[in-house]
Amino acid sequence: MKYIERTNYLNRLIGLKNTPDIKIITGIRRSGKSELMRAYINYLKTNEPKANIIYLDFYDLEYEKYKDYKALYKFVKDHFKNNKNNYLFVDEIQLCKNFELAINSLHNSGQYDIYITGSNAFLLSSDLATLFTGRFIEIKVFPFSFNEFSIYYDAKKNIEDLFDDYVVKGGLAGSYSYIEEIDRKAYISDIYTTIVTRDLMQKYNLPDSMVLDHLAEFLMDNISNITSPNRIANILSTNKINTNHVTIGKYIKYLCNAYMFFDIKRYDIKGKKYLDTADKYYLNDIGLRFVVLGNRNLDYGRVYENIVAIELLRRGYDIYIGKLYQKKVDFIAIKGDEKVYIQVSDDISSEATLKREIEPLLQVKDAYPKLIIARTRHNIYQHEGIKIINIADWLLQNKF
Repeated sequence: MKYIERTNYLNRLIGLKNTPDIKIITGIRRSGKSELMRAYINYLKTNEPKANIIYLDFYDLEYEKYKDYKALYKFVKDHFKNNKNNYLFVDEIQLCKNFELAINSLHNSGQYDIYITGSNAFLLSSDLATLFTGRFIEIKVFPFSFNEFSIYYDAKKNIEDLFDDYVVKGGLAGSYSYIEEIDRKAYISDIYTTIVTRDLMQKYNLPDSMVLDHLAEFLMDNISNITSPNRIANILSTNKINTNHVTIGKYIKYLCNAYMFFDIKRYDIKGKKYLDTADKYYLNDIGLRFVVLGNRNLDYGRVYENIVAIELLRRGYDIYIGKLYQKKVDFIAIKGDEKVYIQVSDDISSEATLKREIEPLLQVKDAYPKLIIARTRHNIYQHEGIKIINIADWLLQNKF
């Protein structure tokens, strides 16, 4: 498989070097967590050759005997070197029983700069504060962006054809190695099945995967739609799936904990308050949808909205769904003092569609930037002061 250096993530780790935090690399299965760790180790070996690097990979049988917290602790202490910067890297940490006892003790000693990765279902964002009593920083790794996808394929096609490919293939780069489409889909299908029918079943001791599987498919089929556990439970019950809104609410949380979906809240722009009635759920990688559901109920406008949502999260924005009177703004994206209002659409060539997309933005009266991202296939232009940009071009940029 061709190797692409993920510069943004690598620079993030470099910027955190020797800070007193446990650095925890998280993300959906096969998103590149282990590759990122190895790339950072190579960086240290090149730029700090005198550093002492302690590395364990619990998927490697060489480290089988250290899969107990006491053995892990002893291994690390035995490999400590005085008068050097000691870096500790542990890959697939969840395979070590009671690993948090060893990591917390090592962190408390102040002798190590610690980096760990783990399975998405067993090292969850919701668990980190409980597992680690010291300070930690979570580095969330996403599947390939469209920019990384374009670099991987050397932009051999024109940008619009590449974007069409990305919409279907998604960013799970391990699938790019397969020449035959049936093999590529099998690779992605295996990731989905492993998360839903094995990881989460084992993590939460679920009786069976039927409800979880139907829920995941429903959420994939309804990306970019506002929905609620009540509505989902009613629809599944109508289809003879025995469940209720409490179970659905819990299972949605499980899927989000495993980084398969992201739960995005709604915000009342005029009332300046968050709304609790219903949310939107965006799929971490759109390639999963095309493998699991194919072209069923395909709406490219909603697919593009999902891609933009994940890209905003990848770029470090907090995002919300905007409500203004009876109209909606697809995203309010916030990072520090920066704020931008965004509408996402497929084809805005008709006057009626453009009016529908632009009206909510025109009603927002503050001075923050407003943007429409659509499949225009044209250069950036403006309409009534609102910037309109082609989605493929926007995805290749690092700023608005």
